[in-house]
Amino acid sequence: MKFATFNTNSVRTRLPILLEWLEKETPDILCLQETKVQDKDFPVEPLEKVGYHVTFRGQKSYNGVAILSKSPPEDVRLDLFSEGDDQARFIRVDIEGISVVNVYVPQGFQVGSEKFQYKLKWLKALLEYIVGHYTPNDLLIVAGDFNVAMEDRDVYDPETLRGGVGFHADEQALMKEFFHWGLEDVFRRHFPEGNHYTFWDYRIPNGFKRNLGWRIDYVLATAPLAKKSRTAWVDMWARALSKPSDHTFLVAEFDL
Repeated sequence: MKFATFNTNSVRTRLPILLEWLEKETPDILCLQETKVQDKDFPVEPLEKVGYHVTFRGQKSYNGVAILSKSPPEDVRLDLFSEGDDQARFIRVDIEGISVVNVYVPQGFQVGSEKFQYKLKWLKALLEYIVGHYTPNDLLIVAGDFNVAMEDRDVYDPETLRGGVGFHADEQALMKEFFHWGLEDVFRRHFPEGNHYTFWDYRIPNGFKRNLGWRIDYVLATAPLAKKSRTAWVDMWARALSKPSDHTFLVAEFDL
């Protein structure tokens, strides 16, 4: 099984890149974040034409998540919070016996801000959802843009970035709880060294060419799946194109 995740930073803007990548790599499941489109305008038809079922929750101009799958999804849930949420950041589905949770974690804006507190609340709610609905022995993948870099090797300049949003101890402590529960970072299973990133800020001059990046996108899997992972890789191709997203595709392959 080939599984991938990609923050599109607008699925309609990135649709040509997305379609070309799907035809080239033919993943079984692809999680998308930051689709930035309300549901009525989601580009379902071109994605169905290349062989994918499309499950999505969007909102106008911001956030938005989707799951593309070759097999039909079952048991779809679109809200993390039981009382609902006006921010489209969460989808979970079952696909051929595997539970897939796709997340777009809030960015957090600035440490100490209300948005940062919401980010921590959101991560806590996600952890509670996972603990309350699954066991570490289930076939579960939690993937997407977590907007958190875990370790020094996950950012281009740890000393400068340390303590800021996205590289703060409070965020990292919550992320570690997912690992303590029983999820594994599939990419790190295969590539423990640094200088592997999934996000390069547009605002840094030649940031991609200089590889001034962050590793904030993850494919996390429970042990029964992680131990069957064959490889994982970051596809730099999409970020090098004209009009790219500021993220690129993260891929994990499993022998199932």
